Amino acid sequence: MALQPADTRPLTRRETEVRRFVRARYGLRGTLALHRHALGPDLLRAPVNVMLSPLFLLVRLVAPLLRRIGLVRAGDWLARRQIFLTSDVAQRIEADLAGFIGDLAEQDLAPRAPPETVARAVSDYAETRNAVSEITTSLLVLLSGLLLFHRATPGVISLAGPIAQLRAQTQAVEDFALGSWAGRMWYGAFPRELSTVEVVLTGVVLAMLASVLTTFAGLVADPVQTMTGTHRRRIMRLLQRLDRAGTAPALEREHLLARLGDLSDAAISLWRSFRG
Repeated sequence: MALQPADTRPLTRRETEVRRFVRARYGLRGTLALHRHALGPDLLRAPVNVMLSPLFLLVRLVAPLLRRIGLVRAGDWLARRQIFLTSDVAQRIEADLAGFIGDLAEQDLAPRAPPETVARAVSDYAETRNAVSEITTSLLVLLSGLLLFHRATPGVISLAGPIAQLRAQTQAVEDFALGSWAGRMWYGAFPRELSTVEVVLTGVVLAMLASVLTTFAGLVADPVQTMTGTHRRRIMRLLQRLDRAGTAPALEREHLLARLGDLSDAAISLWRSFRG
C-alpha cells in the first residue's frame, strides 16, 4: 500500500512547531533553566506583583467597558497600561516567545505583525502564565490548611489566623512556668488569646512567603500544563489573534480564577470572624 504524503498544510506545521517549542521551554528541563532567572531581583518584585494583581484585573475589566460605551481611545489607552513589574522570568518568556513567533513568520506560519503588537501579545501571555502560578500557590495553601487544620484556607488571609494561633500556643506552652507538660494541659483548657497585631504580622509574613512560592510555582505548573496541552492551546490562541490583526486580546479565564481565589479567601475569613 502506498504511503500517504506528509501533511504540510500551514496550520498543521504551525501546530507541530508550537508543540516542539512548548516541550523545549516548559518541559521539566526547560522550566528548570527558566527559573534560574528568578534567583535575584524577582524575589523582591514578586510581593509587589501580588499586591498589584487586583488592580490588573480591574483595569482589564474596565477597558472593554469603556470601548463598549464609545470611549474607544480611553479603553485602548487603559488596556495598554503596564501594571505588573516585569520580572526576569517574564522577560525571558517574552523574548523566547517573540523570537519563536518571528521564526514562524519567516516560514510563513504566522503573520508578520508589527513589533508592538507582538510585544503586547507575548506580554499578555506572560501575565496569564503568572496567574496560573498564583492559582498553583492558592491550591498549595488550600491543601496546607486542609492537612494541618482540617479547614478550607484558599489564601493567606484565612491561613493567617490558624498559623498565628498555633505559633502563639506553642510558644506559650514552651514558656509555661511549670513546664511544657503542664503548659499543654493549661492552654488546652484555656487557649491563648491572640491580638490583632499578631494575626496581621503573621499574614504579612505568609504573604511574603506565598509570593516567593508563586515565583517558583511554575516548576510544577509548567510541566503539568505541557502534559495537558494547556501551553500549546494558549499559544495557538495567541497566534490566531495575530492572524486577526487588530483583535483586542480577551481577558483570560486564569486571571478571573486567580482573583476568585482571593475573593473566596476574604469571604471565608469574614464569615468565620462573624461567627466569632
